[in-house]
Amino acid sequence: MQLPFTPSSRMHGLLASSVLLLATLYALPHAAALFQHFFPELERPLYAQESFTILLLSHLGIVAASSLIAVMLGVGGAIMVCRSTWSDLRPLLETLLAISQSLPPVAVLAVAAPLIGFGEPPAVIALVLYGVLPIANATLAGLDSVPPALQEVAMGMGMSQWQTVWKVELPLAAPVILAGIRTSVVINIGTAAIASTVGAKTLGLPIIVGLSGFNTAYVIQGALLVALLAIVVDQGFECLMRQLNAAHAR
Repeated sequence: MQLPFTPSSRMHGLLASSVLLLATLYALPHAAALFQHFFPELERPLYAQESFTILLLSHLGIVAASSLIAVMLGVGGAIMVCRSTWSDLRPLLETLLAISQSLPPVAVLAVAAPLIGFGEPPAVIALVLYGVLPIANATLAGLDSVPPALQEVAMGMGMSQWQTVWKVELPLAAPVILAGIRTSVVINIGTAAIASTVGAKTLGLPIIVGLSGFNTAYVIQGALLVALLAIVVDQGFECLMRQLNAAHAR
C-alpha cells in the first residue's frame, strides 16, 4: 500500500537535502585522502584555490539577482500584454522570449564580457535572458486560466482593471506562476556554473579548472555541490507550492 505524501514528509525531504548539502560543504575540505584514494594519479585531488562556502554563497547571489530581475521582467511583461492596451504586443513578446531562450548562455557571456567587463554582470545578463521565458510563459498561462466571470464580478464590485489583476487574478494564478519561477531558478542554478568562464565566482569554478587541467576530482566536487544546491532549492519550492495550493483549496 502506498503511503500518502504528507506535508511533514515534504519538510523532511527539504531538511534531509539541506543537511546533506551542509555536511558535504563541511566535509569536502577534509576529503583530500578520499579523493587521493580514488584518483592516485592526481597530484592535487582536492580543489583548494577558493573556499567552497564562498563559491556557494557567490553562486547563490548570482542566481538570486538574476532570478529577481527575471521575475520582474517576466511577470511584468506578461501582465502588460495580457491586461492592458498593449495586448497586441503579445505575439511579439512571445517571439522575443523564444529568441532569448534559444541564445546559448556561453554565447551571451562571450558577447557581454568584452562590452561590460568580466565577473558577475555578464553572468547575470545571461541568466536573466535564459530564465525569463519559463516565468513569462507561466504568468501568461496563469492569467489566461482565470475565469472571465471572476473578472466581471470584480469589476462589478467597483475594482479598477489593475486592482482586479492585483487582488483577484494574480492570487489565483500564483501557483502556476510559482511553478514557472521554480523551473527558471533550478535551471539557472545549473547554468550559473558556466559563469566562471568569464571570471565570476561560482561553483562552476572547480568544474572549469578541472576540465582544463584534466582533473576529474575537481569536476566531481563542483558538480556535486551544484546538484545538491539545485535539489535543496527545488525541495523548497515544492514545499512552498504545496502550501500555496493548500491555502487555495481552503
